[in-house]
Amino acid sequence: MRLSATQASEIAGLLREAAQAEILPRFRRLASGDIRAKSGPLDLVTEADEAAERRLSAALAARYPKAMILGEEATAADPGLLTRMLDAELCFVLDPVDGTANFAGGVPLFGVMLAAVQHGETIAGWIHDPMGDDTAIALRGEGAWIEAPSGHRVDCRVAAPAPLGRMVGAISWGFLPPERKAHLLPRLSLLAGTLNFRCAAHEYRLAATGGLHALFYNKLMPWDHAAGALLHAEAGGYSAQFDGSIYSPRKHIGGLICAPDREGWQALREGLLG
Repeated sequence: MRLSATQASEIAGLLREAAQAEILPRFRRLASGDIRAKSGPLDLVTEADEAAERRLSAALAARYPKAMILGEEATAADPGLLTRMLDAELCFVLDPVDGTANFAGGVPLFGVMLAAVQHGETIAGWIHDPMGDDTAIALRGEGAWIEAPSGHRVDCRVAAPAPLGRMVGAISWGFLPPERKAHLLPRLSLLAGTLNFRCAAHEYRLAATGGLHALFYNKLMPWDHAAGALLHAEAGGYSAQFDGSIYSPRKHIGGLICAPDREGWQALREGLLG
């Protein structure tokens, strides 16, 4: 199936409603018991994550009753959902609050990420910014844009290609194995500048709108990357895994590098990992 631009706008409205009802009212108002660690101190969940996921899962199921809903928090409780996603005719992959550590710490840099995946291929992606109150939307083969609640749209476009020494990149190195981390960190000086928002939602949005050149990730859970990778591609960018293979939400290891073009990707691959 294909989702139309009208359907994409309607789904963006669901993300906005969930953010206004479940996420923003809890921002900077979480009690200590509303924040919990999952797999470790860097992997947090809050009441906002769980409430927003419940609300969005119900809203999507009501509109697309045959679709599978793969939420980050539901998968934490039942990891087998990841395997079942592979065979789904249509699966909505949801991160209700990307940047949970920022949200829990009162930092206004978090987002709601959603991807529509058909037989393992991402066909649509959404990244909603609750603080800015707009949504980045991508439809495979139809482009990417930022859409306001009024319906006003601005097309997305990645930055112009640049040599490695003039690139600015969002480099997420915390999940690299120690030996690769030790190899990478001294090489970051090859770039003009680096940043890490602790929020893939905003890093992908910034790359897709020309605000930086490079993205580098090692951990590849589909709710963190399926929507963003499509947004970046539809904005004209090039991405591939560390070994040069094409990214898929089916793949959860192997790293990901995004750049404005193939030559930039190659320069990043050789500069950071070579």
